[in-house]
Amino acid sequence: MDQKLQVAGTQSQLEMGSLAANESSHEFEDESLFSPESVIQKMQLGHISDYGSAPGGSKMWKNVVYKSIKTVVFSNKLNVLIAFGPLTILVHILTGHNGLVFLLSLLGIIPLAERLGYATEQLAMYTGPTVGGLLNATFGNATELIIAIYALRNGMIRVVQLSLLGSILSNMLLVLGCAFFCGGLVFYRKEQVFNKASAIVNSGLLLMAVMGLLFPAVLHFTHTEVHYGKSELALSRFSSCIMLGVYAAYLFFQLKSRKDPYIPLSEDESQNRENEGDNDETPEIGKWESVIWLLIMTAWISVLSEYLVDAIEVIFHCWTFPFLV
Repeated sequence: MDQKLQVAGTQSQLEMGSLAANESSHEFEDESLFSPESVIQKMQLGHISDYGSAPGGSKMWKNVVYKSIKTVVFSNKLNVLIAFGPLTILVHILTGHNGLVFLLSLLGIIPLAERLGYATEQLAMYTGPTVGGLLNATFGNATELIIAIYALRNGMIRVVQLSLLGSILSNMLLVLGCAFFCGGLVFYRKEQVFNKASAIVNSGLLLMAVMGLLFPAVLHFTHTEVHYGKSELALSRFSSCIMLGVYAAYLFFQLKSRKDPYIPLSEDESQNRENEGDNDETPEIGKWESVIWLLIMTAWISVLSEYLVDAIEVIFHCWTFPFLV
């Protein structure tokens, strides 16, 4: 009986000791939470996360802006051509020489288009592969779209048609052929594979675009219109509306479906794990920095595109190329 009492007493002492140790550790943790070192660390974290509310927020903003400009503007050797943009405006104001304005504006647009693609790729890292692909497809053609808008505004329909034809042929033939060729060089010991379902969808969209361009041309050259000029225009506008509707449906399908709609459910998880392991690339600039740079590059491209189109109109009239205007 005495032994049982002694064992119970020792157990109670051990429990009291453990409780006291736990209380002391909790007190130590509470004190560490409010210690001067922890308060300083929290204040520093607050400074980093909230630039504007801290006394040194302006300095932090300057560092962020400096780092962003250094990364976007001074990280590529091609950006040396950006200086031709302001030089275009200066030459137009001082001399008005259309040949120089055309050449300088063309050289100034080249690095801006490349940096526009870079900012789009950086933003795509935050939005995911589906939205990122749509951003690349949209802003990747922003330069051609802006130039086409200015050309249409000046009535240069032939320039728009030829630029569209060049874009279609380069993307369908040149880019695709280079992709196959480079893939064969890199993976020369492996067989290149592609997703059959994705290829069927993209081929169907491409075929619809070709038909939308081909049918009005066939109607024009065969002279089978019911009302000359009007039937061709009506068919062209109808085809444009159909293609816009199909593209909107394709965007809805891409955005509202799961991450990769062309992969079976059984293979989706395994491929996601492989992609997570392979994709170690991190963005170089922030999300909102990418958005701001997109707006800056688009605005600057639109300014130079106006000078480019105006110079094209004057140059081709002077050099007797009326079929382009």
